[in-house]
Amino acid sequence: MESPTTSRRRLLQLGAAALPLAALGPALPSALARAAGAPAGLTMPAETDAHVRTYMAWPALSRVWGGGGLENVRADVANVAHTISRFEPVVVLARPGQAADARYQCGRGARHAIDVIEIPVDDLWIRDFGPTFLAGPGAVAGVDTNFNGWGKTGTPYAQPYANDAAAAGILLGEYAVSRIQAGFTGEGGSLETDGEGTLLATVSSLVNPNRNPGMTQRQVEQELKTALGIEKVIWAPGLAGADITDCHIDCLARFTAPGKVILDQPGPGTDPKWVAVYEETKKVLRAATDARGRALAVTELPGPNRKKITGKGEEFLSSYTNYYTPNGAVIVPRFGDAYADGVAYSILQAAHPGREVVQIVIDGIASGGGGIHCATQSHPAVPPAV
Repeated sequence: MESPTTSRRRLLQLGAAALPLAALGPALPSALARAAGAPAGLTMPAETDAHVRTYMAWPALSRVWGGGGLENVRADVANVAHTISRFEPVVVLARPGQAADARYQCGRGARHAIDVIEIPVDDLWIRDFGPTFLAGPGAVAGVDTNFNGWGKTGTPYAQPYANDAAAAGILLGEYAVSRIQAGFTGEGGSLETDGEGTLLATVSSLVNPNRNPGMTQRQVEQELKTALGIEKVIWAPGLAGADITDCHIDCLARFTAPGKVILDQPGPGTDPKWVAVYEETKKVLRAATDARGRALAVTELPGPNRKKITGKGEEFLSSYTNYYTPNGAVIVPRFGDAYADGVAYSILQAAHPGREVVQIVIDGIASGGGGIHCATQSHPAVPPAV
């Protein structure tokens, strides 16, 4: 999963003095937006629901990516932005001094707009440090999940994250979206929902003293329900300490529809510890029911042979499960194992009928232990008022 030298950030607690909040729509008055919990009727939507745009971030620090790594990963970010722009608008956050370069690399030949806005960031992992959105009749809000660099301060994974920690609040203010301060510390990649009240998460990434010291699993679960408008959490054990995220769910299991889950099956050559995580997660999912009482239909998504991929490095993330679903599409990595790439295409096409599956090479991004989902965050469309 992630490398100590090519990874992510940590926390600057924003507190009550952060940005002023603005309500979006009559269903979400500003007094409710300042509460720690989701206003009535709002919940974390499924990623496959309609979007108004996708957010991305322009990686800023050469010392994080090393050598020519920053140039390579920026080229990947631009390519992902171009691909998504075939289906919906894209907004890229960039440091003011780097915005011109981001505009040059991202702005050529896009189908929908790719706008670069000057919000300081440290790295590209906006799924984790950006806002997690909620939606309900007539309104959208954003949850600030108190990004603290995956709790890696004082470890070999630590790197600057103060700009990333502040970005969620700044971005929500930029688009006049009400901000909810979560009562837990976590990241967007640790949260996967069906849009109907069920959340998938790993114990290792959330019930962990590096994010939520002193909190029990039950307490963390209650805070997740409160902040995200969730009814039920299905917990996979995960694995703490083996990568920077402590095993995020978005590399492991994803909802394709209510009651239907894609499970990442490690390919040949995968470290046995991740094979054990997969086996434990499979047992949990096959025994679980969702918030509506449905058993989960689990489809396994085999990973590539590690000896056949084009990407390099022990920490290279070779997970097809870390895909992204803009409007009308599924954007998924292509790793160079032709057979596995083809199988992934077929499985994801069957799981997402009516969407176009697009495979792209992201070896630069994946070398940092992340994927397309890690590099994107969707802003949902406002559902019709009842």
